[in-house]
Amino acid sequence: MRRKRAGPASASTAHPSEDTNLRILVASQISPRALEHLGRQHEIVDAVGLSEKELQERIAGCDALLFRSGVQITAAVMESSPELQLVVRAGSGIDNIDLGYVADRGLRLERVPGPGAQAVAEMTFALILGLARQMLPADRALREGRWTKHLVRGRLLHGKTLGVYGAGNIGSKVARMGAAWGMRVLACVEHPTQERRQEFAQYDITLASSDALLSDSDFLSLHVPLNEATRGLIGSEELSRMKPSAFLITLARGGVVDESALLEALEQQRLAGAGLDVHEREGDGHISPLASLPNVILTPHIGATTVDTQDVIGARIVEIVEAFDRS
Repeated sequence: MRRKRAGPASASTAHPSEDTNLRILVASQISPRALEHLGRQHEIVDAVGLSEKELQERIAGCDALLFRSGVQITAAVMESSPELQLVVRAGSGIDNIDLGYVADRGLRLERVPGPGAQAVAEMTFALILGLARQMLPADRALREGRWTKHLVRGRLLHGKTLGVYGAGNIGSKVARMGAAWGMRVLACVEHPTQERRQEFAQYDITLASSDALLSDSDFLSLHVPLNEATRGLIGSEELSRMKPSAFLITLARGGVVDESALLEALEQQRLAGAGLDVHEREGDGHISPLASLPNVILTPHIGATTVDTQDVIGARIVEIVEAFDRS
């Protein structure tokens, strides 16, 4: 798909040569190594952090689009480039792209779900440990000159019940990690089968109902996609069925947890704490309603954001683009 470059390069566009294979809009930060590799043969258009209107302007003439979470890929954006053929989601979730438009226009949509699973699973345990051992309050106190050793009351993970809501690619890794810590692990899946039950049993993981997870878990970790069935999955009713001593952790998607209901449960001490890497509102300028609570850990959707993971994802993106270019 060799194309002729027309006109001078803008400050935000990298041109490898007079003749380029593809014009690629990059709407999210991806591995610098991958961008450098792609830039040798393709025209890279930088659109990281832009508004929808700016994306519409920048995507004009682009054959391919690369994006992660944190940016909305609307029909209006995609239709602004009649040349668009390839859309690559550098990760797993596809709740931030208009799938109806992709299907109607026959665009090729590629996802890279595998590499981020280990990073998200490890991040899950970072939040679990941070909550269980009260790391943030202890850290803050020490920075203020207060030695609170006699006040910090941590909890062991060993022997506690870990509930994994959504034991797919990521959740199953979390479940196996929990078993390795000596936790009693309950896992919930959308379509339970005897085969899956036996598979989980090999790792000391029990396939259970969502009701059992809510009532029995000391740590309830969410790993489901965001869709109509899971929006508001954890609300007031579900939180009321959890132990007052339990912790809620979510690395799913913002919108799966009703944050207003969660705030109320935490303020009324009907829940011990929460760790959220995903939020109903994300991006600069948004302050979580949970921000003032000392028993909450908030991180900015960084579950899959490790150097190692993004390099692997970047390498896969290069493979996808090169294979498409040769087709």
